[in-house]
Formats: sequence, C-alpha cells, structure tokens
Amino acid sequence: MTGIDDLPIRDELRGKSPYGAPQLEVPVRLNTNENPYPLPEPLVARIAERVTEAARNLNRYPDRDAVELRTELARYLSRTAGLEVGVAQVWAANGSNEVLQQLLQTFGGPGRTAIGFEPSYSMHALISRGTGTGWISGPRNADFTIDVDAARKAIAEHRPDVVFITSPNNPTGTAVAAETVLALYEAAQRARADAAGALVVVDEAYGEFSHRPSLLPLIEGRPRLVLSRTMSKAFGAAGLRLGYLAADPAVVDAVQLVRLPYHLSAVTQATALAALEHTDTLLGYVEALKAERDRLVSELRTLGCEVTDSDANFVQFGRFEDAHAAWQGLLDRGVLVRDNGVPGRLRVTAGTPAENDAFLDAVRELMKEKSA
Repeated sequence: MTGIDDLPIRDELRGKSPYGAPQLEVPVRLNTNENPYPLPEPLVARIAERVTEAARNLNRYPDRDAVELRTELARYLSRTAGLEVGVAQVWAANGSNEVLQQLLQTFGGPGRTAIGFEPSYSMHALISRGTGTGWISGPRNADFTIDVDAARKAIAEHRPDVVFITSPNNPTGTAVAAETVLALYEAAQRARADAAGALVVVDEAYGEFSHRPSLLPLIEGRPRLVLSRTMSKAFGAAGLRLGYLAADPAVVDAVQLVRLPYHLSAVTQATALAALEHTDTLLGYVEALKAERDRLVSELRTLGCEVTDSDANFVQFGRFEDAHAAWQGLLDRGVLVRDNGVPGRLRVTAGTPAENDAFLDAVRELMKEKSA
C-alpha cells in the first residue's frame, strides 16, 4: 500500500502528525475544552426557525460577506469587551482556525516567519507550516508567563512577520497583561520598521472565561493588532465552527483577498445569528463554568497537585513523574483528560459539577495509589 511518505508532499510536512485529541467513549470526557452544557431548548428552537428560513434559499449562494452576522458580532463585542466596534472591523470564518489560516495566508507565507511563545496553542505552528510560513518558538518563564525581555530579544533577532500572543494561553490557562501585549507590539513594529511593521495576533479563544478584561480595546489606534475569538467555547457551539476577528478595517479588507468564495454557509450564518440572540443565557453558563474552574484549582491544590493559575475553562495540573501514566490512570477510572506534551503536567476541562466530582475522585485515587 502507498504510504504518506510515498507521496510528493512538501518537505516541511514530512514526519508531522495532524492536530487532534483522542475521542474515546468514557463516562467523563474532559479533554477538548468544550462547554459541557447543551444549548438551551429555546435556542435550539430558534436555530431550527432560522435554518428553516435559510433552507428555502439554499439554491442560492449565501451572503458572501456575512454582513448581518458580522454586524451582530460587532454589537456583541461592543457590549461585552469595552470598545465600540463596527462591522467593517469584524471578519468571520469557519472556526478561529480558519481565521488564523486566512491571516497567515495574507501576512505570512513562503519567505516569511511567525513566532509564538510555547507551550501554547499548537495550531499556530501547524497552520504556519501549512501556509509555508516559517515557525519560531519563543520563550516563556517557568511559571508559563511570557518573559517580556526575552520575547523582545527574540523578536528583534528573528524579525517575524507575524507574532502570536495567546491569552488565556492554551494549554496553561495563563492570561497575558495588556502591558505585555503593548510591549511586544511595539517590539514587533520596531523589528519590521523597514517593511511596514509586523502583524500581532492576540488569540483570545477563551477570553470570556478570563478574570481580566478583554484585550480588544488595544486594537484602537494599532492597525497591525488583531484579536481572534471563537463561538466554540463561551457560546457552547463547538459543532458550529464559527470564529471571528476584530481589527482595523484594512486587515478585514486584506483577508478577503484569500478567503474562499462564499466560505460561510447560509446554515452556519443562520445558526450563529440565532446563538447571538441568546447571548445573556449562554454567558450565564460561562459564569457557572468559571466557578467550577476555580473549584478545580482549589481542590487540586488541596490534593497536593501543582496547579497553574487559570483564566480559561480548563486547568493545567501536575507534576507527575510520568504524565502519560497519570493520564492512563485517570482513563482507567473513566475520566479522559488531555496529555498535550507539557512535561509532568496534564490539562482538564471544567465540566459540569458531577463531571468535576468524578474527575476529582479519580485524582484522589490516583494520588493515594502514588503515595502507597
């Protein structure tokens, strides 16, 4: 049989693995940072109404520019994130990953580079590689915060075309201070001053779960600063695949140079619009998950675990001599968490109270077994 290595794929893709987490049938699945609460029935009914309306015109292409959806996303951001945002500043795509891909297609590519501060969201490196953009792994402190001085030096040395800052960071849950973003933005512009500056992308996929205010207001007056968001987490709509960005209108114009024709289906747009009608209810679930996340942090520390402060809907914990063995031990007890390669640590998504209780019970058993 022909294997992937027998095909004429690009050299930088050889030996690589696709992104993904194991989807195993277990009683408690807390490994993919999904919102554990199903959509409320009134929203399900409204989605059905909107999709039914859209279905009557499926013989026609959808609104290519998704103007109604972008208008409502701009209204949501203006109401919740501390800055008046207009439709010309918002762009939407199939998940925040497609948003990031379009940004790298536009501002990265062959001969250009992107930098991120790892450990961080692994798709930044994967999408960079997929778009032919060189990837640079920048430094972090031992507590997983960004080392500002070291990051400035890395930016000055490598002169990247795109800089990724993830806040809250995945997989650590660490938030980034506005002062850090501004420092790295200025460093990136100085490093690329001879080439009209660099694009700085703040990936705020978990922003609604943070103790800190959104970093969105920082885009004002900074035409090369972009904020990326998703409806997968706070809106409990991982199956929808809807991401969006907020930036200077020129950035929105630029990404349309690479977007595929009619990239957002009429059904996707209708479903997202229905969800935005129920923002208050969905953000109520976010508050419940924030409380559960904080409970996980407290309980895990009581059990003797080392826990990274979290501003997301997940918690990084450890340390384990063998993280994969600990992952397997929890799986053997019916709880699936994420082993995503941070030495000695695992990551658990905040679930329902019952799911979190089951997880904590499994950790207690694991810790007793370890100390026996």
